[in-house]
Amino acid sequence: MVVGMDGAERYSIGDLARRTGLPVKTIRFWSDSGIVPPTDRGPAGHRRYDAAAVARLDLVRTLRELGVDLPTVRRVVTREVTLPEVASAHADALTAQIRLLRTRRAVLTVIARRGATPSEADLLHRLAGLAARERRRLVDEFLDAAFGGLSEPAFGGIRRSLTPELPDDPDDGQIEAWAELAELALDPSFRAGLRRLAEQHAADRAGVEGVRRDVVTVIREEVAPALADGVEPASPGAGPVLARAASRYARLCDVPDDADLRLRMLDRLRTARDPRQERYLELLCVVNGWPPPESLAPVLDWSIRALRARQPLA
Repeated sequence: MVVGMDGAERYSIGDLARRTGLPVKTIRFWSDSGIVPPTDRGPAGHRRYDAAAVARLDLVRTLRELGVDLPTVRRVVTREVTLPEVASAHADALTAQIRLLRTRRAVLTVIARRGATPSEADLLHRLAGLAARERRRLVDEFLDAAFGGLSEPAFGGIRRSLTPELPDDPDDGQIEAWAELAELALDPSFRAGLRRLAEQHAADRAGVEGVRRDVVTVIREEVAPALADGVEPASPGAGPVLARAASRYARLCDVPDDADLRLRMLDRLRTARDPRQERYLELLCVVNGWPPPESLAPVLDWSIRALRARQPLA
């Protein structure tokens, strides 16, 4: 450090390197580029810098460490743009980049967890990267395949309850869940199973006015207590439970409680037992930030076993 003609302190490139921890060649490059020009030169022609140049160097270093490119840094130090403007634009760019990186990490996590094939990996990558409009189109097509053309009034509410809404800033779990959910929604056999369930639901309500419980709701209400009490499906104690459920189901459909009704009930429960339906609901709750859904698998399994025990050929 020396004192200039104006009495102010001057620093050499070596002084600046020691003060800032930056390499001499980096400071020289920024100086040659005009981003941190020297204040003056000493008698031997060596570059010297004043306190303002030191402050500018600190600003340039900070911006570069934050990832701001040199052309933009130059515009800041020459006051073509303000520092807050650059900070805001760069923050927005980083937000987009972080979102992209999180999406990629989530897809790679799913691929690794399931041991995906190359084609599955490609599909997951494309589904995770869909824009909001593309996601909406995929979901609408899926729900149309399940409920389109069926006039049951309750389907409007059911459809809304099955619609995923990925937030603008999803976490890793939501991204993973969306990719798997979208893959499931594209599965033709899953679509066919959900369509069959919807058609059975509509058939049970045909000619019956008002919104009423469906067979799964009836079964859950009647069977859950028996399941909690440890009643075995094939035991005599299961008979009254099934009788109450069948009676309620018969009233719901406005048909007699007979052997045909029991077969009909068994058919409905088998369709509802598709594990992919429960998985869809689990993923939906993750995507939408809802509490985890209740698993109906134990109740459905108990009911199916109880019905089959009394109808061996079913």
